[in-house]
Amino acid sequence: MKDKSSATVATTVTADRVIGLSLGALGVLAFSMSLPATRVAVQQLDPWFVAFGRAVGAALLAWAYLCFTGAPRPTRSQWRRLSIVAVGVVVGFPLFTSLALTTQTSAHGAVVIAVLPAMTAVFAVLRAGERPPLLFWVASVGGLLAVLAFLITSGAVHGALSAADLFLLAAVVLCGLGYAEGGALARELGGARTICWALLLSLPVTLLITLVAASAHPPRADAAAWSAFGYLTVISMFLGFFAWYAGLARGGIAQVGQIQLAQPVLTLLWSALLLGETVTPASIGAALVVLACVVLIQRSRSARAQQTRTPPLTRCTALFQPPCAGPLPAQGTPASGRPHPSNPELADVTDRATLNSA
Repeated sequence: MKDKSSATVATTVTADRVIGLSLGALGVLAFSMSLPATRVAVQQLDPWFVAFGRAVGAALLAWAYLCFTGAPRPTRSQWRRLSIVAVGVVVGFPLFTSLALTTQTSAHGAVVIAVLPAMTAVFAVLRAGERPPLLFWVASVGGLLAVLAFLITSGAVHGALSAADLFLLAAVVLCGLGYAEGGALARELGGARTICWALLLSLPVTLLITLVAASAHPPRADAAAWSAFGYLTVISMFLGFFAWYAGLARGGIAQVGQIQLAQPVLTLLWSALLLGETVTPASIGAALVVLACVVLIQRSRSARAQQTRTPPLTRCTALFQPPCAGPLPAQGTPASGRPHPSNPELADVTDRATLNSA
């Protein structure tokens, strides 16, 4: 019985990991075009309008989704945590990346943003209580050093960081916080409802700033800029988070978050193909180094999983809903729900009788 139980636990843990990694990879694919799309949009639209207007449009989609699904309202504690998510991914990251990309290329921003997985891991420890193994941190630091080396060799650092780099680093810190808090909260609310409620919570602020920005600089742009703005609204700010937060909740925030190390490679590809930006050998080298770190980090996950088997949570039928945890019987309690007698021999008889009746 113990062998079969262990096999079931191992299979379920592996399945949860595969689902989490797959959803996380889907989210990274959606986010990989965010910087190129932002670069296109801010060339003709005000960066404040791009940052907050996309959040307003996504909030309207979120309202429709929540009404259609009949989602219950979050608790008071969950509202407080949703405010952290809103500050990080609804306001902070879009704003600072929009400001940075008015003067910097998306290819440059892609490599700087590669620091994000390490920042997400730090907040996963601080906010979600996760404890990644040593190899995880070695690989994360390796990716961080690769990014810093890129900044130095590319000429971005001349005694002090440029304003665009400071904006990008601020975006990384706030986004890492929003990812970690949202991933932990998605275990209770589900990935879709987490981002939806965060968007609605921030709507009064995002709507006000959008109206002010539109009044100061009336939005006028061609089809390419509006298409980029639409991508940021529907995919980057809305649907991408459905998969991303669900993946973080199922596969672990620190571990799944490191899939983002592959994002610079994809963003560099989009920047070259769609924008015609020059991708330097230093950019490619740094991107490949952080991509190699993904492999090391996932190997650390496999090694940790072999050492520690955690009983799986009972999964809900809906893919993007939170993992559901049902009450487990107390140790030493048979399936019938009756506690074992204090006499060991009688306990053995009770167990055999229960198995025979089943």
